[in-house]
This record gives sequence, structure tokens and C-alpha cells, in this order.
Amino acid sequence: MITNLINQSQDELWKLAVSIVIGGAALIVQYMIDFERRLASVEHGQRAQSGDIREVLDAHHREMKDMVQEKFQLVGDVTKLFSELERSGMGTEQVRRLVESATLLGDQGPEIARAFARGEMDRLSVFVEDLANMVVGWQGDPNEQLVRLTSHATRSIDATSTFEDVAYWDTTDAQDYLKVQRNAIERRGVKVRRLFIVTHPGEVNDKLLQICQFQRRLGIEARVAVLSLLPLGVGRGGRRDFMIFDGELYFEMHSDLAQEESRSELNARGSRVNEQMARFNELWDASPPDLPSLP
Repeated sequence: MITNLINQSQDELWKLAVSIVIGGAALIVQYMIDFERRLASVEHGQRAQSGDIREVLDAHHREMKDMVQEKFQLVGDVTKLFSELERSGMGTEQVRRLVESATLLGDQGPEIARAFARGEMDRLSVFVEDLANMVVGWQGDPNEQLVRLTSHATRSIDATSTFEDVAYWDTTDAQDYLKVQRNAIERRGVKVRRLFIVTHPGEVNDKLLQICQFQRRLGIEARVAVLSLLPLGVGRGGRRDFMIFDGELYFEMHSDLAQEESRSELNARGSRVNEQMARFNELWDASPPDLPSLP
């Protein structure tokens, strides 16, 4: 066909060339239009994608900013707490050790140990919160609390012991308690006074006098208060065991009639401490320094 076209006249060749040029130009224009559409589509997609990326980056930036602010706020709160704790005179070493130990246990300890530790920390938190309100209560044997309180006394311990409590002094718990009191007397110069309270002279027996003499040998000032022999109006308030540590902390023990359960209360309220301190001093001053003779 090309050969036949070449043999055509010049006129025909020119027409053919023009038609080919026009057809080619039409194809090029159509391709350019299609290319433009594709380019516009690509640009639109890029703009949409750029917008999505910008939104993602903005959201990530806001999230990072909020997280940094939160962490800085947390650091600020922790720093403030430690500063207030140190300013209060409590010290920060114990808190730091508690946090470090809890972190180590959380990283490597078994689940039951972690659960137990969480329970103990919750209990400690409740105890400190109650103590901040100046009153703390316990259920059960108070001997552990007595030993710990005695080990922290620096000036004085004033305590009462009722006749029903005589059997306690033969127990292992009582020996531990007296050992801590003796250390407080000898090592820190703590003055310990114990007042044994009975209702009638007939309750004074050899056992009670032996207990008093033994505690005196330990450095404890021991006296016996016979309520029926005291001046009128002295000794009101019933018979109960209580201790006053450093004249600032009042510890009282309650037992039910069957002596099966006991409840203890630690009170740091000034009015309560002063009231019981005055009662103890009244009973102490009204009781003779010499041990009574057997009836």
C-alpha cells in the first residue's frame, strides 16, 4: 500500500500527508488531554494523601505533646510529694526503698507475690491515712503493735495493767515486750512506769507482787493501785489497759467478756492523750510507791 501511495501524484501525496498530520495531531492532543487528566488525578490523590498524612502527623504531635505534659506533670507531682515528705521530717529513704522494691517484685516476682504485695501496700496506705486522721484501730493480738511502739519511744512509757492481765506476763509475748522495754530504758533512757490496777485488796496476791518485783529489777517503775482504797473520786473511768508513749500517743486495748477477741486503738489527738495522761498521773500519785503487803 505504501508503494501504491508513493506512485500517486504529488497532489494526492499532499492530501495524504495532511490527513496523516491531522490524525497524528489529534492522537497527540487526545493523549495529552488524557495525560492531563491522569496527572490531575495523581495530584489530587497526592493532596488527599498529604492531607491524611498531615492529619496523622498533627494527631501524633498532639498525642506526644499531651503525653509529655502528662509525664512532666507526673514528675512534678512526685517531686512535690517528695519535697513535702522531706519537709515534714518523715524522710524519703523509706519511700524510695518501697518503690524500688515494688518495681523489682513487679518485674520478676510470681503473681501471688505481687498480689500479696499490693494488698500489703493497700493496707499500709489505709493505716497511714488513718494515722493522719490521728486514730487507728486494729483487730486481734496487740502485742506486735506494742513492741513496735515501744521500740520508737524516746522519752517515756506510762502503762496500766489490770488484774485480768496477770496471766499475760508468763507468756512469750510478754517476755518480748519486756525485753524491748528494757532496751528502751538502758539504751535510750526512756522512763517506764507501770501501774497494776486491782479493785479490792484481796486481788493482791503473791503472783502479782512477784511480777511487780521482777519488772522493777528491769528498771521499770511499778506500783499497785487498789481502787477501793483510793480517795473518793480518784480512779474513775473503769479498768482498762492503756499505754501512753512519750506523752503524745495513746494506745488502748479492749477485750470482750470471754477474752476471745481484742481490739486496739491508737490515738494521737491531743485532747484524748491529755485526758488519759491526767488520769494516769492521778492514779499514780494516789498509789503508794511501796508494794502493798498481802492481805
